[in-house]
Amino acid sequence: MFHLPPLPAAPVLLLRALFKRKVRCGPGEASPDVPATAFACAAPGPAALARYNAALGFAPGSLPVSAHYLLAQRAHLATMLSPRFPFRLLGMVHAENRIVEHAAVAPGTPLRLVTSVRVAAPTRSGARFCVLDTVAWDGDRRVFDCASKYLAVAGRKEGLARQQPAAPALPAFGGWRLSNRDGRRYARVSGDWNPIHLARPLARLFGLRAPIIHGMHSVATALALLEADGERVTAVDVRFCAPAPLGSTVQMLHAPGAGAFTLVCRGRVAVEGSASFAPVRDIADRKVAPNPATMVS
Repeated sequence: MFHLPPLPAAPVLLLRALFKRKVRCGPGEASPDVPATAFACAAPGPAALARYNAALGFAPGSLPVSAHYLLAQRAHLATMLSPRFPFRLLGMVHAENRIVEHAAVAPGTPLRLVTSVRVAAPTRSGARFCVLDTVAWDGDRRVFDCASKYLAVAGRKEGLARQQPAAPALPAFGGWRLSNRDGRRYARVSGDWNPIHLARPLARLFGLRAPIIHGMHSVATALALLEADGERVTAVDVRFCAPAPLGSTVQMLHAPGAGAFTLVCRGRVAVEGSASFAPVRDIADRKVAPNPATMVS
C-alpha cells in the first residue's frame, strides 16, 4: 500500500483557504472532475475528546457522532484546496451535513480518510452546490461517513428566500444562550478558526453584522441534549437554514421518542434535522464490510 499523506492541521488549512484562487465554474459551465483524496490521521485522543465533550455538554468518556466531523471537515478543506476544485473557499456556505457511524473506535486509533467531490448542476436560481463525502476506515472497518453540502455560488435572492422553512409543531425540548465567547471556545476544540465566528470586527469584514456560531456547534449541543436520557446518537442529518448570532438564544424543538428536531433563533429556523439512536452496547461490536471502490492502494 502506498504511503498516505498526513491530514493537514486545521490552522494550516485555514491559511491556505484565505489565498486559494478561484477556478471558473459558472452557471453555463460543465462540472469539473475533481479527483478523490486520501489522508492518514488518527481519531481524537482522550484529552481532545475530554475538551470537546466538556465544551458541548456530552458525557465524559463518550465519542459523540458529531466529533467525527472534526476530522471530516479537515479532509473536506484539504480536498477543496486542490487546484482542480473549481471554487474559492471564502464565501462558501455550509448548507447540509450528514454523519453516519458504522463502528466504534478507541481514541487515537489510526484512520484512513477518503474524500470524493460532486459538483451539482446549477439550480433554477443559478446557485451552484457541491457535496464532499468522506469515508473513514480503521483497517478494513468502515468507521463513519460524513457528507457536507456547500453553497459555492449564490443564486438569485428571490429563489433563495423561499427556502426559509416555518417552525414545525414540535414541543419545546430545551435551549441555550450563546455568549460572545462561544465562537472562540468552539474554535479551540474544533480547530475551526473561521473569522466569521470569532468577533464583530472580523465578521463585518466578511459582510456579517455580527459573528455567528458554528453550525456544527449548534448540532453538537442539540445532540448532547438528545443523549441526556442515556441513548446514543449514531447518525445525524441536518440542514442549516439561518445563522445564529453570538449573544442570542437558541430554542430546541423535539418530541421525545422521535428523531426529528429543530433549532430556532430569533424567530427563524436555524437548523432542522433528524437523529438516529442506538444503545451503546450495540455499537461496540458493529463491523461493516469494506467498500472496494473507496480503497486506496
